[in-house]
Amino acid sequence: MPQAVKKNAEERMEKAIGALKRDLATLRAGRATPALLDRVQVEYYGAMTPVSQLANVNTPDSRTLFIQPWDKTSISAIEKAIMKSDLGLTPSNDGAAIRITIPPLTEERRADLVKMTKRFGEEAKVAIRNIRRDANDDIKKMEKTDISEDESRRHQEDIQKATDRFIAEVDKVLVVKEKEIMEV
Repeated sequence: MPQAVKKNAEERMEKAIGALKRDLATLRAGRATPALLDRVQVEYYGAMTPVSQLANVNTPDSRTLFIQPWDKTSISAIEKAIMKSDLGLTPSNDGAAIRITIPPLTEERRADLVKMTKRFGEEAKVAIRNIRRDANDDIKKMEKTDISEDESRRHQEDIQKATDRFIAEVDKVLVVKEKEIMEV
């Protein structure tokens, strides 16, 4: 039974790392990628909808995003949503598609992106620590009926080791992203 709790906690921690990687993919590091628009939500017929569900997003070259909406009436809504986002991008609309040229990052923008990266990393660490707390609570509940105090302590130590391992992985992911952002 405690093995199932530990396995569940590790799976949830893996998912937290996956969520961090998805969040970091939405930060631009000087080159165009469709993942930049993952967090952009467009108000479309009263519902907030991701850009990827309203249009094809392509990268014809390393500095350009090309957005081709399936419904031509949604072009202005997509354009407004991109302008409102914190991406710092300016779309240009030709009536049938939207082009976004990714400008080179300024030193100030790079520093802002590093701060955002660290914020995402801290959120991931908090999520991992919350998973640890939940798993330890489950182990402590089992201690009252199913397992001994020594077993409980051993399982909690194993959960702590997993937590330390995943937090170290978060730090590794952050270092890689920060290098990518600071690369000129």
